[in-house]
Amino acid sequence: MATQQTISQSLEQSKLVVLPEPQTISQVELTLFLSLRSRLHQLEEQVRQAEQSLEVRLEKGAVLEPGDHRAELKENFRRNVSWKDVVTRLANRLRMDGEAYCAKVLNSTKSTRTVSVVIE
Repeated sequence: MATQQTISQSLEQSKLVVLPEPQTISQVELTLFLSLRSRLHQLEEQVRQAEQSLEVRLEKGAVLEPGDHRAELKENFRRNVSWKDVVTRLANRLRMDGEAYCAKVLNSTKSTRTVSVVIE
């Protein structure tokens, strides 16, 4: 019985987890982090401006210098039809042909043009 009790105590002791003391976060670390985050925002803005500049010049017919990289405009047209499923269900409830109605509306909807610069 004593052996079984000793084993139980050993198992309970082995389950104890010793947590390390919490480390201090210095003001220097926090200042560095804020500085890096600020620099990230600056770089994101510079990238956005550079991409916009390239897009405008490519739209105006700029010629690319020969080399390893190429840049082109990718143009997409999209109609916003997130409403389509809802309208189809509603039309079907009203005993209308929902698909035909949605097709008619879609055909009369202007598409939205989006342009992005692709650089490889």
